[in-house]
Amino acid sequence: MKLAFPKLAHLALGAALLALPAGAETAPTAPGAEAGPPIVRKVLKKSFDDALFSLKNAVTDQGLVVDQVNRVGEMLARTAKAAGAQQTLYTHAVTLGFCSAKWSRAAMAADRDNIAYCPYTIFLYELPDTPGEVVIGHRRYPGASMQPVNALLDKIVEDTATGF
Repeated sequence: MKLAFPKLAHLALGAALLALPAGAETAPTAPGAEAGPPIVRKVLKKSFDDALFSLKNAVTDQGLVVDQVNRVGEMLARTAKAAGAQQTLYTHAVTLGFCSAKWSRAAMAADRDNIAYCPYTIFLYELPDTPGEVVIGHRRYPGASMQPVNALLDKIVEDTATGF
């Protein structure tokens, strides 16, 4: 079955992820799921543009290709009036989507349902009331077969934060 609006689905997913409160807790959803917060996040003291540049480099340095850049902040700003919104949620907000043939194949060989997690995403945002502080993060995927992917995403986030 092909989705009629795949880009809208990705934007909706990105918006839903960005709307989660920091440190929100949920119960594990799969056998072998890690306990702890479902969202990994880190605050960076750099401009949004520098953080986005560092993130793209960190992804490509892992031999991966950024397939999607979802401009969630722009979408929310553009649709605010139609949604009856008064508040500006983000100064900037994006999600980057990418996949890894190596890690995806291993994860899906272990559990075919892991297809649900591809592409992997990392989010980046800046809030209007904290300029110069950019939050980077990713969702924590459940199950033992997804732990190598979590480690990969952790490394990309760390490389972005430290500038390598």
